[in-house]
Amino acid sequence: MKMLASVGQFCASAAVESNLASCVDIIRQSAARGASMVFLPEASDFIAENKDQALSLTESLDIGKFVAGLKDAAKTSNVWISAGVHETSPFKDRLYNTHIVINAEGLIASVYRKIHLFDVDIKDGPKLMESAGTVPGPTIVSPVETPIGKVGLMVCFDLRFPELSWLLRRRGADILTYPSAFTVPTGLAHWEPLIRARAIETQCYVIASALTGKHNPKRESYGHAIIVDPWGQVIAHCSNTAAPTFAIGEIDLKYLNKIRMEMPVLNQRRDDLYQLAEVNGSGGPTDTSSSNGNVKKRAKVNEDSDVPQVI
Repeated sequence: MKMLASVGQFCASAAVESNLASCVDIIRQSAARGASMVFLPEASDFIAENKDQALSLTESLDIGKFVAGLKDAAKTSNVWISAGVHETSPFKDRLYNTHIVINAEGLIASVYRKIHLFDVDIKDGPKLMESAGTVPGPTIVSPVETPIGKVGLMVCFDLRFPELSWLLRRRGADILTYPSAFTVPTGLAHWEPLIRARAIETQCYVIASALTGKHNPKRESYGHAIIVDPWGQVIAHCSNTAAPTFAIGEIDLKYLNKIRMEMPVLNQRRDDLYQLAEVNGSGGPTDTSSSNGNVKKRAKVNEDSDVPQVI
């Protein structure tokens, strides 16, 4: 059976209603082209100009108008939706960077909160301290069953941590997805190589939706939303435009299984010499297939930090 996925791209601003309209337009047009699932970027709800504005615009997943609009669009167009949004957290001065999947009935099927936060200071480029205003997610979420296959959820900067994508592959992922808002300098240098590398090493499809264009005087995103197949080939790519756009790619699970059978890297790992283990939310080790190794605990996050954030 032919399964089509749509990867979306647009330029978000602080105007939530306008951003929702762009997303709904991408969803409707993608459905008309036969897509079963539509992938929207990180921060599809808004890009704020400062921390206070971000906190004031952030909503809960239950009652937020933006998420409600996506749910309605999913039902109206009879498609599944992946999207990145801001979400309220238990901490009044911090939010979650959240990736949600909505099914065709308009119900939230999966929620992942970004675990790797983007703190960088690039020479002659942007300075971004996501951890100053964002709470890191507590867990890795197992792949969600969708009409196009099992989808593993991550967000943007998670792309640089291959261990996470490999854990999702071990949990059965067919597709890895990264709603993103890469900066222009990092996008020019690393965007496509990282995406193709994750696809090749995990033998998964990778779908990376993207914000693009100049959101405000302090923030610009790279764009170039893309779908890569498990052989590392680009099968869909959005043009370099700030206007809302999308690209359609075919997901072929028979082709994916053929690649995995012909080059069975999952079975060829030397777990007797090196191991990949997961640490659960409470800090204890959790088995992942054949991995039982010791894992160093991460330092506790200081939730009272008052470091300024550029959003």
